[in-house]
Order: sequence, then structure tokens, then C-alpha cells
Amino acid sequence: MKRTRVLPVTCLVATMLSACAAPPPPPLASSATAAPQAEQPTAAPAAGQKDLLDIIKERGVMRVSTDANYAPQSYFDEKTKTWTGFDIDVAYEVGRRLGVKVEFVTPDWSAITAGNWAGRWDVSIGSMTITPERQKVLDFTPPYYYTAAQFGVRADLKDAIQDLSDLEGKTVCVGESTVYEQYLNGTLEMEGEVIPPPKNAKVATVKTDLECIQSMQAGRKDYDAVLTAANVLADAIKKGAPVVTLGPTVFADRVGISIDKAAQPNAKFLAALSKIVEDMHADGTLSAISKKYYDGFDLTKLTK
Repeated sequence: MKRTRVLPVTCLVATMLSACAAPPPPPLASSATAAPQAEQPTAAPAAGQKDLLDIIKERGVMRVSTDANYAPQSYFDEKTKTWTGFDIDVAYEVGRRLGVKVEFVTPDWSAITAGNWAGRWDVSIGSMTITPERQKVLDFTPPYYYTAAQFGVRADLKDAIQDLSDLEGKTVCVGESTVYEQYLNGTLEMEGEVIPPPKNAKVATVKTDLECIQSMQAGRKDYDAVLTAANVLADAIKKGAPVVTLGPTVFADRVGISIDKAAQPNAKFLAALSKIVEDMHADGTLSAISKKYYDGFDLTKLTK
């Protein structure tokens, strides 16, 4: 990956963590990074086959894959036995507009990104970054929000690790099968600007990014740093996690709702989901949900 200028979203975390009045600018749109349009499924339905949308409506329930431990996007509150978070609210609103109930399931992230869901769930509304590799097995709506990848280091190492180059030989924790793991391993395919990863960093994977930070909160020294979404890191620091941000954000995430390419036919379902995303952008619903969970910041728009 070639070196490029620092992303405009560098101030995303800084603004969230400071008293600055201006909201954090999301990634810049450009000819190279314009938000993708809804994808077009390639397989035509056989005669008499029902589209996935029809099956869901007949069932009356849309099964949504999510993560029970990925605040502020999604988490399950054991005390109240309720789901909460940005993605959760988005999923409920999508279900409302489709006229069906929403049921959440929690497969491993690696199973979601691999495709071939075999009907175990219908859709992923779970902060999935759109990448060319994932588009081989999944169909995506246009982005419903935007974030950026941000390094954080253990607070006790903030004097020793002050730059991305200081991560050479250090252990960086990431969620498995995430774009963050791919970035560190040098296999990430991503539109837009990408700052090269630190050399020779040791990559440690866990089920979900937040486990990295929770390990640091527990006082463990397994990991020197974490790479996750800027908004996840900001939320954890706000809640007292012993982590500090490191350097600029390193690439921008365009986050879409996804469905399994193998769940054919699905053209009506994808079109319905894409229309709902577009409508939720247009009527301000996505902005309102973003502001609810991200300290008043609207992460649903690109800066032109």
C-alpha cells in the first residue's frame, strides 16, 4: 500500500475526546472514495422461487446478525435483558419500515463475513465495512454511516509509544476477520487513502475488538495496543478505559448493511434495504440515531 496524506478523519477521536465545539468531519468523498451504490445481484430467480424479502414478510420476522459486545454499536444488557446501540436502533427501524419484527442472533464475525449463511440469519446490520473482498460473497446497501480506524495504546505505555513507528515489534490486538486484522497483515483492499501499517507488529486476534480494550481494563498486559473503529475507542476512553489514542486515523470505513449472495433470489430484499437506507438518510433518522449514541456527532454523512 502506498503512503498517502493523513485522512481528514484524524480529528474524529480527538474531537470526541476533547471539549472542541466543532463536530468531527467524516471521511472526504472523492472520485476515488465516493459512496458505492446498491449492488445488483447477478442471479435471476427461477420460476416460482420466492425472493428472500417475501420469505421474511411471510415469516413476520427479520433475523439480524449482531454482536452482543460491541458498544456503542451493539450490546446486550444482561440486567435489563435488552439490546441497545446504534446498530440495534437501525435494525429495529429497518424492521419497522419493512413491517416485520426483528430477532437478533450472534454468530462469530468470521462466519458473517465469510458468506454462505445457509439461512441461519437474513441480514447483517452490524457495522460491516464494505470491501472488495467481502463483496465477492455479500451484497451491500449504500453506506449507512462512516467511521475510521484508530490505534489506541495502553495508558501506561503512552510515553514509550508515541508514534505509529513505535509499534514495530509490539503486540496489537484486533477482532478476528476484521478489516483491522487485514490492515495489519497487509492484505486490506480499501478504496481511498490508507496510511501504511507499522512494520513487524505482532497481531493478536480476539472475537471482537472490544475484548482487546476490556483485557486492558482488567489489568492484563497481553497487548500493547489495539486497532478498532474510532468511535468504539472514543466510547471506551470516555467510560474510563486505560487507553490513549495514537497517531492519526489510518483509513476510512464505509459501513453498509449486507446480505448473503448465496441466499438467492434476493434482489427485492436488497432493493428494499437500499431504499430504506436512502430514506433514512433523507429524512434524518440515521443522523438522529448517530447523535444519540455518538455524543451528538453525525457520522452518517461524508464531507464534500
